[in-house]
Amino acid sequence: MESHRSTVRDLRRRNRSALLSKLFFDGPLSRQELSQLSGLSVATVSNVTGELIEDRLVVEAGLVDSDGGRPRVLLRVDPRYGTVVGIDVGETGVKVELFDLSMTRKGTVEHPLHSPRPEPAEVVAQVAAALREVVIQAGVDESGVLGVGIGLPGTVEQAPRVLVHAQALGWDAVPFEEQLRAAGVRLPLYFDNGAKTQGQGELWFGAGRGARHAVVALVGSGVGAAVITHGATYRGATSSAGEWGHTTIVYGGRLCRCGARGCLEAYVGAEAVLDRYRQARGGRPVPGDDEQSSLAALIAAAPRSRTAARVLDETAGYLGAGIANLINLFNPERIVLGGWAGIALGGVALERIRASAAAYALRRPYEQATIELCRLGQDAVAFGAATLPIAALLALGADPRESQPAPRLRGSTAGMDAA
Repeated sequence: MESHRSTVRDLRRRNRSALLSKLFFDGPLSRQELSQLSGLSVATVSNVTGELIEDRLVVEAGLVDSDGGRPRVLLRVDPRYGTVVGIDVGETGVKVELFDLSMTRKGTVEHPLHSPRPEPAEVVAQVAAALREVVIQAGVDESGVLGVGIGLPGTVEQAPRVLVHAQALGWDAVPFEEQLRAAGVRLPLYFDNGAKTQGQGELWFGAGRGARHAVVALVGSGVGAAVITHGATYRGATSSAGEWGHTTIVYGGRLCRCGARGCLEAYVGAEAVLDRYRQARGGRPVPGDDEQSSLAALIAAAPRSRTAARVLDETAGYLGAGIANLINLFNPERIVLGGWAGIALGGVALERIRASAAAYALRRPYEQATIELCRLGQDAVAFGAATLPIAALLALGADPRESQPAPRLRGSTAGMDAA
């Protein structure tokens, strides 16, 4: 292995990255506070923040009294420096949101998908159209968009090309970035699996904040998870780590959309839950126009319907057993349950889920973990996707558009650690 000698330029980039990250996650802060938090000298902090102010990434944010001296100037990341876009490509629709650098939402556009297993071409067309719409809706100039993060179903390979493998949807090595470019999208793009973007969002700003070892679970039509270890997302050899929904919960059990039998997704994914409810009703259709309204109808019926109550109780049991597997495998300090179906189920059955997890997990690891609902709600995937270009900004300590080639993804571990 070749040794790497740090240059002055490397040191400067690391210092800019460290201070910009501190200001993003913990600001506004004074230069003295930045020195104490970063371990850098006051002189270095003064020089580096001077550069960041000159680059318009950082601005002054008022004064704070000091002990017996002159008031200290507070600094923060300038929310007006640019905007970022987060996109949630779900199995029922595409959600596109635009944020400033304080993560204040400035625009939202949603496009439905007309099939639970949409063709890539349909998804690409909806993403490109919604992206144009949200920029217009927010009233911003496209030149001010630092980047677009996209949370996708399935495994997202990053190099040398962005390829999406979503077996449950029938997608095999879909060149998603190339297709978006062909559709006219020219903005910087960053890609990841939707469960992982949700995980980064919750780790930075939600229920995972402050945790070094956590699992953020996504339960919607499909089921996935982001495994956080030492503050960073664990990806595995080809970024497919976290396919929790396709771990086996019942040997030889129900047929899953992926083609295997007994997957967790075949019991707790929204499509599977509604199918189980339909069968329990003797084949009668479940009320509702879509999966979300149908699951809401099941939950609403549970207090007065033994059938609905049984399906809901069994689903909570399966979900708790699946969480127990996560506890036994990864020993997290925190498990966060998210996704639109996870939020709906957890809202009425969280204690049942916890009881099931306790029954199937090893006692000591279970006692050391907490199980809670996500805090970012149903926007968590899009919100987390918007943090992907911000992660590049924080890692570089500079506008990622000025780096060639711009990094596609790799949520910054430095930024996560700062959280």
